[in-house]
Amino acid sequence: MPDREDEGTPRIPEGVPRPDPLRTFFRVDDVRRDDGRVRYVGESYVPERVLLRKITPAFREAGYDVDIETVESGHVIVATPFDHGRAGIPWVNVIMFVATVVTTLFVGATGWYYVSFAEIQANPLVMLRAWPFTAAVLGVLMVHELGHYVAGRYHGVDVSLPYVIPFIFPFGTLGAVIRMRGRMPSRKVLFDIGAAGPIAGLVATVIVTAVGLSLDPIRVPAEFVNGSGTMIRFNNPPLLNLIADLLGQPTTYEDPTLSTHPVVIGGWVGMFFTLLNLLPVGQLDGGHMVRAMAGPRQETLAALVPGALFSIAAYLYYWRGFGFDESVGLWAFWGVFALVIAFNGPANPADENGLGWPRYAVGVLTFAVGALCFLLVPIQVVTA
Repeated sequence: MPDREDEGTPRIPEGVPRPDPLRTFFRVDDVRRDDGRVRYVGESYVPERVLLRKITPAFREAGYDVDIETVESGHVIVATPFDHGRAGIPWVNVIMFVATVVTTLFVGATGWYYVSFAEIQANPLVMLRAWPFTAAVLGVLMVHELGHYVAGRYHGVDVSLPYVIPFIFPFGTLGAVIRMRGRMPSRKVLFDIGAAGPIAGLVATVIVTAVGLSLDPIRVPAEFVNGSGTMIRFNNPPLLNLIADLLGQPTTYEDPTLSTHPVVIGGWVGMFFTLLNLLPVGQLDGGHMVRAMAGPRQETLAALVPGALFSIAAYLYYWRGFGFDESVGLWAFWGVFALVIAFNGPANPADENGLGWPRYAVGVLTFAVGALCFLLVPIQVVTA
């Protein structure tokens, strides 16, 4: 039997928080420690959403994130310290990052610096020629995710360091993600964390693109210039063309032996991933932002997104004659992906109070700049 403070009330162990709102809105029958977390077993006097809104600020002030579990006997409030699980070296993050450095160096060397596979077999260090490509691609992705991380830590939300996903052609990575644990305390916090990534990523993207356009073009080997076959062309988003026009720099050259510096591809990647992340669906950045801006009505908008993406794919296939190996397959894939994450639903903050006009203005501006990253045909296959 647990110790009691008085009749019907369990004794709270030393060092375990019990803020006043918990006493007011929740009947505590038992208190247990579980792997650093504190579990308050009992019954809520109010609906779960109201309870979370009432107790979250006090628990966060004490250094805990809270969530609610429903059990047969009632409810369990789970309080998790902000620093829980952060001790030690984050080996998974480190290993994935190192693996992605290798894959981006390999893809950059073979795909963008025209290094042959035979050269790499003879001397793997030759891949280091592609370090500017790797720095550009990983730079924009990491700045984006670190924007989320810094905003999350600022608001005391339990967020992980970025996980970068290694892949193969054409960029050597599928992007990066972070994990957010626990319930979002408010729509304001949800907006700040959701918007911080795209805003930071767009700033990094503009800088990387400007640097890449200012660098000298690279020389294309004669065998690629004079050869025949198919190649993938990455078309310019409006934002890339706008930056090039402002700098007075070309994005293509009349001389077929010249190509823009591969660092520009880092900017292209930043724009494309920003566009996809701003889709107003589920747990994507755009989903977080619109959920914070529009409240539960976000789910209605999210339901329209998969259909819009499938419509773009159908238009390109039936009316423009593009193949599935071009942008048709790209938009169809993201239509399926959006369908899945829309089904899983958005984040549900505990506090549903509105944002205020400054955040709405930032949100509209972010989506407007993100729209400059959109183009119907991001990639297409051309025959030399």
